[in-house]
Order: sequence, then C-alpha cells, then structure tokens
Amino acid sequence: MTEITAELPKPAVVRDVPVDLSKLSRVGARPPFLDYLVQLWDFRQFIYYDARARVQSGTRRDKLGSAWLILNPVFNGMTYFLVFGLLLKTSKGIPNFISYLVIGIFMFQITSGAIVSGARSMQQNKALVQGFSFPRAALPIGVNVRELLANIPLIIAMLLIILVVPPVEPISWRWLLLVPVLALQFIFNLGIGLILARIISRVNDVTHLLPFTLRLLMYMSAVFYSLDRFSNHPTIYWLMQANPMFLIIDITRDAVMYGVTPSWHSWAMLSAWASIALIVGMLFFWKAEESYVRG
Repeated sequence: MTEITAELPKPAVVRDVPVDLSKLSRVGARPPFLDYLVQLWDFRQFIYYDARARVQSGTRRDKLGSAWLILNPVFNGMTYFLVFGLLLKTSKGIPNFISYLVIGIFMFQITSGAIVSGARSMQQNKALVQGFSFPRAALPIGVNVRELLANIPLIIAMLLIILVVPPVEPISWRWLLLVPVLALQFIFNLGIGLILARIISRVNDVTHLLPFTLRLLMYMSAVFYSLDRFSNHPTIYWLMQANPMFLIIDITRDAVMYGVTPSWHSWAMLSAWASIALIVGMLFFWKAEESYVRG
C-alpha cells in the first residue's frame, strides 16, 4: 500500500506593522473649537437646504398655508392695538401709533420665534443627535436659518402696512438699513438659542419658563408704548435703552418710520450684544458637545 503524506503548511510569520494612532479620535469626542467651526462650515449647504425645505413644508397641512406666517403677527398687532392703543391709551404721544406698533410686534415676533425654536432644537431632535455623527450646533443654526427664511414674508408685510395704512410713511434709502438690523438680530437670536439649547437638553423644565421670560422681555422693549414714559425714572430708562430687543425695534423705527439715521451708539450697543451672544453661545454649546450623544 502506498502511503500518502501531506506537507503541512509553514506557520505564518508574525510581523509588527506600525500603526499611526495620532489621527484617530474617540467616536463622539469633542473636536478643538476651530476644527468644530470648520465642520460647521462644511455642513453649510445641508443647513441651508434643510431649512428651506422645512419652511416650505411647515404650513402645508394648513389650508391657508404660509399665509399664517403673516396672519399671526397681524392678529397679535390688532389685539394689542385694541387693548393698549384704544382701551389703555398707551398711544398718547405717538403720532403714527399703528406703524409704531406693527414694527414692535413684527420685530419682536422674529426674535421670540427664533429663540424658542432654537432652544428646543436639541430636545426635539434626540433621535437624530444620537443616531448620526455631525456637529450638533448645526441643529440650532439650521433652525435659525429656517426662521429667518420664514420671516421674509413677515418683513415684506410689515413694510407694506407702513406704506398703505395712514398716516403713510415715505420710502427712503434708510429702509436699506433694515438688512444689517436683521443680520444683527439673527446673530443675537442664534447666540441665545445656542445657550438655551444646551440648558434645555439637560433640564427640560426651562421650556416652561420661556414664555414668561419672553413676555417680560416684550413688556420691557417699548413695543406698544413710548420710552418717554420713563424719562423721570433714570434707572429704568437706562435699562430699557440697553435692552437688545428695544435696540432692534428702535433702530428699525428710526430707519423705516421716522426716516432718520439711527445713532452710532445704538448700532454699537446692538453689535456688542450680538457679538457677545454668539461667542458665549457657541463656546457654551461646544463645551457640552459630547454630552448630547448620551442624552
């Protein structure tokens, strides 16, 4: 009988393979701040197109659709006009109270809507946050872009009301100053939204305090009364002049309603508020980047 012998394979040679671990990072780890900003910039197109799509689909279920973006502040304005203008007579001393009130209501509506939506952005997108890897600040930024796009018809409606409802205010080149006002308002809204988004992601109870805080802010912003009412109370007068929401409304009234160039002091204060809000908000939000995944 012939013996069949099989040659056993030679054992594999174990070799050390050098691996560079310096570029590896833990999944969900917080990147350096500048790298984080670069990541957000890389997501800019997604943020814009997602915001635009959400604006178009936001009121699709309503029969009047996007008209509600304009009707809501109009109805609010009518309510405040009846209560404060006619019943409480806060319109005294204000020549064009309707335009005065419309600017106050509409500009405040932009900020309140953006802050509330930005504050809830993390809480309302928990599944997205925990399921995908991306810079989490993209969510509040996207919400603010969406609010800005949604409020374009609101701004147009505000200007049309000022042009149509007597006493009619004439158009001037100063109306163009509305663009930098809206830019600073967007930056301020984003900064506050980032701060609140982190807080609410950990303590949801804060959402119940938001309506009261925003209502107090509205009452302190001279939306439906003249600031001159407090001219004999220097401390209150100064505090209200330093209020960023009052600055936004006051600059808009100067440029659109009164036809005068807003003072450099108002521009400087509003720019400072917007810059501080954005810097503090972005750093505060970035510091907790890893905690959002854990929920």
